[in-house]
Amino acid sequence: MPHHAPKSLFASALTHATLRQHSVITCVIWFVLNLCMTTAHAQASAAQQPPASVALTSAAPATVVQHSQHQQDSDRVPEIKLVRIFPNVELRRPVQVVQAPGEPTNMYVVEQAGRILRLDQNNDQVKSGAVFLDMRKSVNSKNNEEGLLSICFDPKYADNGFVYLYYSAEKPRRSVLSQFRVSDDRKTINTDSEKKILEVEQPYSNHNGGTVLFGPDGMLYLSLGDGGAANDPHGHGQNLATLLASIIRIDVSQVTKDSPYTIPSDNPFVSTKGARKEIWAYGLRNVWRMSFDRETKLLWAGDVGQDQFEEVDVIVKGGNYGWNMREGLHAFSSGQKGEFGDAYIDPVFEYSHNDGVSVTGGYVYRGDKYPELKGIYFFADYGYGIIWGARCQDLKLGEPRKLIHRSANLWSSFGEMLNGELVLCSFDGGERGPGSLWKIQGVN
Repeated sequence: MPHHAPKSLFASALTHATLRQHSVITCVIWFVLNLCMTTAHAQASAAQQPPASVALTSAAPATVVQHSQHQQDSDRVPEIKLVRIFPNVELRRPVQVVQAPGEPTNMYVVEQAGRILRLDQNNDQVKSGAVFLDMRKSVNSKNNEEGLLSICFDPKYADNGFVYLYYSAEKPRRSVLSQFRVSDDRKTINTDSEKKILEVEQPYSNHNGGTVLFGPDGMLYLSLGDGGAANDPHGHGQNLATLLASIIRIDVSQVTKDSPYTIPSDNPFVSTKGARKEIWAYGLRNVWRMSFDRETKLLWAGDVGQDQFEEVDVIVKGGNYGWNMREGLHAFSSGQKGEFGDAYIDPVFEYSHNDGVSVTGGYVYRGDKYPELKGIYFFADYGYGIIWGARCQDLKLGEPRKLIHRSANLWSSFGEMLNGELVLCSFDGGERGPGSLWKIQGVN
């Protein structure tokens, strides 16, 4: 979206136009006289200096320029291009694309209404995908931020066939995390195999998060929004007694007769009175997509803001990210201070609503096909159709570069393939438009 100069500045420029015309004439006369005097002085000084001094004087700036250029090259984010894949497949609101362990050619595409399609990359011109799951009758997708929102495959999927789904349900309105088992022929998910892991009541229809994924530690992570409405009216952001507005971490490999999961003993709040022990980090408004960097193991997240700022965070153990006392780096007027501390962690990047309105968290590129893209964190803005890239610098980001701006593409999600290549999901032409898939490629 173009930026326009403030009216006050524009008016000021018109007001002083006549004065500037007189000033220009005066400045030209002064500049010519000064240039003549400076040139004469420089010629006289040069005649008095030995050649060696001249050489040393000119060498110093050259060294500085070369060092600065090296820094710019190391931080530079190169151009990318997007290549559409499966152009003939009709998709409806695709919100995630993932791969299963041991299946390097298959892509699993999640449609928000409750379907998962399997697409074979060796057959890019197919007109339809195989239905891996259809649970539209069980999923509540009546509102824009409800539905089947995320899927992940168990790291031991090849052996146990477990798949984990995160979706919205109703009567009562709630978010559900469930485990399913794949059929013996691996072609479909057995809906009768559902085992509910966790159910969280949702007071409103928006801010449901969420991403479910396994970390490099083998634990299951899930992002949950603050419960919805606006301003976090129930104060969930700074309340550790609720799972809302948090990222949780549980162990689904250890099941007891009383619970379908256990709580890792090194979770940060296992000994905190009044806190939910599942919580890994909190103070988050609505994390829409998070991912682990497969090299550094850092957890990157895009947290959707309210009226003014969007943010990208690196999620750390026990971190408090400030909502609703803060929106990004800025104090939030309706904030409700919690009883568990106010040491807020700053986002690694924020942008105002002049540049976008809804962040989509992405991935750090670790593929081998485009070496120039390695170490770049790609993320997007859903509302403006913008894709940014920024080089990772430990727990920080370099200067983000706007790489793609397509207002007709609402970038709903990134996906990381088994080989580290990245794929994008899009709603085309609006929120109710058809969906599409795109590969990110380098151009060098």
